[in-house]
Amino acid sequence: MGTLRNKPFAYSPVDPDLQKVIAYRHSATQCTPVNSSPGCFFTLPPHKENTVPSAKSHSTVSRQWELLKLLPKRDSGITVTELLARLDTCGYQTSRRTVERDLVDLSLVFPLQCSEDSSPQAWHWTPGVNVELQGITLTEALSLALVEDAIRPLLPASMLSVLEPRFVHARRKLKGLEDDNPAARWLEKVAAVRPDLNLQAPDIDPHRLESLQKALINESQVQCQYYSAHTDKLSEMTLNPLAMVQRGLVTYLIATAHPYTDIRQFAVHRFRTVEQLDRPAEGVQGFDLRAYLASDALQFGTPEKIQFQAWVSERQARLIRETPLSPDMTLEQLEDGYRVRSTLSNTWQLHWWILSQGDAMVVEQPAELRAQIGETLQRAAAAYQPLDEVAGTVVSRVNEQAAAQSAASAASVA
Repeated sequence: MGTLRNKPFAYSPVDPDLQKVIAYRHSATQCTPVNSSPGCFFTLPPHKENTVPSAKSHSTVSRQWELLKLLPKRDSGITVTELLARLDTCGYQTSRRTVERDLVDLSLVFPLQCSEDSSPQAWHWTPGVNVELQGITLTEALSLALVEDAIRPLLPASMLSVLEPRFVHARRKLKGLEDDNPAARWLEKVAAVRPDLNLQAPDIDPHRLESLQKALINESQVQCQYYSAHTDKLSEMTLNPLAMVQRGLVTYLIATAHPYTDIRQFAVHRFRTVEQLDRPAEGVQGFDLRAYLASDALQFGTPEKIQFQAWVSERQARLIRETPLSPDMTLEQLEDGYRVRSTLSNTWQLHWWILSQGDAMVVEQPAELRAQIGETLQRAAAAYQPLDEVAGTVVSRVNEQAAAQSAASAASVA
């Protein structure tokens, strides 16, 4: 029995690894052992509540922990030169001598071995020892911090609760190393932004989201009320959940509506009620999410392929040459621009993209698509005529309506 910060602390005298840890901690923290026999009493210096490790000691502990994670469990081991290179990749810029000293110090605490009979010498965990290091590396901390916001809408609350401590741990690790390790500041140097208008994400009721996620996991049907923004109506339906997809700011449930089999997309924020049923979802086994996404179904509209042809300006040609519309896209130079040909899915997304190009693109084929785009642009142009002309048109229509009403009144009197 011993005392740890003036509290009882017990360890087994027959546990040699733990005795190594205690011995190492004695030297590192200047513990005062009562005697040197197994099972001895020892006391750590009084704990100061407001003290924190210095940046230097924090960096040392983090570097040594990274070393332990890098060591293999096989006898062939890893050389100091290889460890030095991997530490540098993780943002720890140190010397060969420091790594060698770290390994020697760590071998006093952990079951590490150095193959002294090989050249160069290689370090590894002692064979047969089952070592499970808790915590995360710097690379893992950066990865967790980068994906945290992206995966939150896609994971059930029960799974997120398991990951939450690791998210917290990742943020703390990066915060603790930011002054000493440039790699820990990587989040300050990278970002992912949306290419379209910076709209705000819709509000999603967490209870309804969790009910849908549980139904997906259990492969069960759901009874729900769903609001359609296109028809401005609330519908009661039974759905067979198949998948959940994050598209930009909006999370969609991919499902079929019983008793139909056509696959549809339902925006999660438009569900008004959700109840998981004790009935298995239909069509789950035959659904392939990857194939479904490859069909451009989430671009909305009809997923049919068309042979797209259009005139584009020289500037627009330079842009789509960098980011082609499809693998088979071709550009033919003309006197006043370029002609682009490409196999595309005839979707809403394509229509919106064409309209966003303005006069830098003119659709030539298919004829039906050209007519649809032309009609949309004509209506838009009519709506954007000068305001004084709009006012004159409105007055003229009012006068025409008044004259028609007067004529109708005169006729009725007669």
